[in-house]
Amino acid sequence: MANYLDVAKSWLSNGYDVETQREVLEMMQGDPKMLEDAFYQTLEFGTGGLRGVMGAGTNRMNRYTVAMATQGLANYLKRNFADQDISVVISYDSRNNSRLFTKVSADVLMANGIRAYVFDNIRPTPELSFAIRHLGCKAGIMITASHNPKEYNGYKVFWEDGAQIIAPHDKNIIAEVNKITSMEQVLIDENSYPEGIGAEVDKAFLDSQLSLLLSPESIARHSDMKIAYTPLHGTGVRLVPAGLRQAGFTNIYHVDDQDVSDGNFPTVVSPNPEEPTAMRMVMERADAVGADIALGTDPDADRVGCAIRNDKGELVLLTGNQIATLVTSYALTRWSELGKLDGKQFVVKTIVTTDLLKKICAKYGVELFDVLTGFKYIADKQHLYEGRKTFICGGEESNGFNVGSFVRDKDSVITCCMLCECAAWLADRGQTLYGYLQEIYKEYGYFKESLLSVTKKGKDGIEQIQKMMVDFRANPPKALAGSPVVKAIDYNEPEKTGLPKSNVLQFFSEDGCKVTVRPSGTEPKIKFYFSACGPDADARNQALREQFSA
Repeated sequence: MANYLDVAKSWLSNGYDVETQREVLEMMQGDPKMLEDAFYQTLEFGTGGLRGVMGAGTNRMNRYTVAMATQGLANYLKRNFADQDISVVISYDSRNNSRLFTKVSADVLMANGIRAYVFDNIRPTPELSFAIRHLGCKAGIMITASHNPKEYNGYKVFWEDGAQIIAPHDKNIIAEVNKITSMEQVLIDENSYPEGIGAEVDKAFLDSQLSLLLSPESIARHSDMKIAYTPLHGTGVRLVPAGLRQAGFTNIYHVDDQDVSDGNFPTVVSPNPEEPTAMRMVMERADAVGADIALGTDPDADRVGCAIRNDKGELVLLTGNQIATLVTSYALTRWSELGKLDGKQFVVKTIVTTDLLKKICAKYGVELFDVLTGFKYIADKQHLYEGRKTFICGGEESNGFNVGSFVRDKDSVITCCMLCECAAWLADRGQTLYGYLQEIYKEYGYFKESLLSVTKKGKDGIEQIQKMMVDFRANPPKALAGSPVVKAIDYNEPEKTGLPKSNVLQFFSEDGCKVTVRPSGTEPKIKFYFSACGPDADARNQALREQFSA
């Protein structure tokens, strides 16, 4: 790429709007490091699309980088589906500029002769996934940065099967996007009129998802169960409560301040329901009304946070692994009780998700697949076995879960409904969700997982993360929490793992501990996933955290 200062100067031309030119000038007159970070590279269109800080610059999310990415996508769609009618559905979340980026994407698609369907308001990622197949589209675009802080926005690309793009389409689309180096190559019609969609798709989505519930009679008996819910200012505000009510639950308590759709996320530091601070207000609401379950969803409503009452009556926040454990155990138990298991069902988890799921699946004779981190790999298994085997559920440790195949991504709507249905089913047995989790640990063994994320921002941060991975490969740990390492897996060697190549390392100790090291694909972080099992799992997990924090 040309010198970043020369590139920045080129953004002062008439091809860029006045506000963008003003922002570039301010950076040129201010912090040189900020200017360099904004222009030293083109924002990478990765295997899932774009994600980055919003602002002027080639390395930022703005109307120009979105337009060029969409032109690359349009070129690939026209080449891949030559002589076919092509349509794309677009959804967006409540983030700042999401509406703008949606309009830009639609304007580019329609200028290229591609029909664009656009939702009439914010909608969750799982509904976007559903809508692609429901409307017969060739692709989908979701404008969101998921659970990232307010400075970010993003652009996720989905294929005609409703899943985020994987090989070969991911690399092929990236190649087309990389060919677009200036706005002169972009076709754009700012007076285009995409086809609006809304209520009909909402109804079809909810009807399909709620057909997957397993214990409607239990919900009927406990329809007045108190549920507190927050969308954290995001897209879940409409469909999560609507789904719970359609399932039969009548006492749903909102956090009014967080029902407001606001891309500044004014009541939270980060809109991530994995974090206790993000779930604080909904847990306070649950305590105020005496609810036994508190639920929260991130801005694009694919991830779920859940708090339940322990045996002392206190609300405790579940981890993503515990959510996956509860719903998987519940689903397989009910499938077994209903006589629906015939050996043709399967469950999928990622390599960093709790191995407790393996034990649960083994009990019921249900096949379990381990895949790389990223829900697109779970969706790939759904697609691979479609028509031959039945996908029951699948999940990842980062609070993403899905049930059934109507949606090919993580889905907070069905997960919230299934958690509450499980609570109703347990109430029939005189149990609670917390008691059920302890029962699972007693039967299969206690597992403790945790995550350590180390943030390294900017150009220097990327280089530091790369060096850390090089160092781990050159000098792998010899012990984990004092126990000798007996096995290591480098996922950069697909011929050994049987999975696509990925920059991930795993280490296994003699006493059953596991550590996974991977750079985040969506954030400037390197992540360490720790797992220990057995009665002393808490202490050993803490020892692992201390070892890798040093």
